[in-house]
Amino acid sequence: MMRQFSIKIFCLITFSSLLFCQKTGSYAGGFLRMGTSARSVAMGGSFTAEIDQSFAAYHNPASLVHIKNPRASFSNHFLMLDRQLMSVNISTPLPPSAAVGVAWIGAGVDNIDGRNLSGQHTSNLSTSENAYMVSFAQTMLPWLSLGLNVKVLRHQLPVNSMDLTGKGVGMDFGIFIKTKSGANIGLMAQDLNSRYQWKTDQVFERGKVYIEQFPTLYRLGTAFDYNEIYITADAGLITSGADLVGYTARAGVEYKYLDNYYLRGGFGNRRVGVGLGLDWSLFEEKDSRLDYAFTLESAAGVSHVFTYAFAF
Repeated sequence: MMRQFSIKIFCLITFSSLLFCQKTGSYAGGFLRMGTSARSVAMGGSFTAEIDQSFAAYHNPASLVHIKNPRASFSNHFLMLDRQLMSVNISTPLPPSAAVGVAWIGAGVDNIDGRNLSGQHTSNLSTSENAYMVSFAQTMLPWLSLGLNVKVLRHQLPVNSMDLTGKGVGMDFGIFIKTKSGANIGLMAQDLNSRYQWKTDQVFERGKVYIEQFPTLYRLGTAFDYNEIYITADAGLITSGADLVGYTARAGVEYKYLDNYYLRGGFGNRRVGVGLGLDWSLFEEKDSRLDYAFTLESAAGVSHVFTYAFAF
């Protein structure tokens, strides 16, 4: 029964993505919606109900309790237009029923051509955004877990001859359900009250305190096996204050070959992705994983994502 329900959710999300997929990169905090691990990016980012061994808390902090061993991971996105996006994550279980994690996500743009009012080149400028995250998850029932991310946010912009810095905090809240049929169901509220606070009085003559609010995303997702294919999907609403400003719909598939190799594909966040994965044994059985994703974005061109994860 629950398996059929999950399949119906997947079909609904797949159809909805053709109608309602909207762009959210123009809102504050866009770097936190670009994805992290190569596996998730290749599968459209549709991991609200998936246990991502490389960065579980990013997609749903409640899934952290299903990480059986301490894990560390590093992801690097090779992007066009001199953009950068990297993440580092460490997570560990807390017996008997909890888990914690710490992470950093950083993005930026280098080689910005700075010019004065006469149009003459002055210097190459850069901008950066960073999120420092602490995560906690707790098993409430054998099939139910809850999780929370607390994020410290920082955005640095070059203005005239000095840097202007926006600071803030935000939270994510997740619910993760494992059903008897083997399907997962996840719910996630991303960027609750996340914001940048800018103080511009040192840059502009009539500067003031300005609040830049992130949009909040509410997502429902599922993940399940169908024959020899693993399927993930989620859909959500994007709100700005009390206003509904958009929808999201994402889906991905994964095929496992000979227990160590993976082929993946998906769509979401206005891009199509494909990818490969490899599990191997470094010190213990299958303690390492290397993933790669290739994505195609309509405006920003192509990107390559690599993730290395290690269990210790």
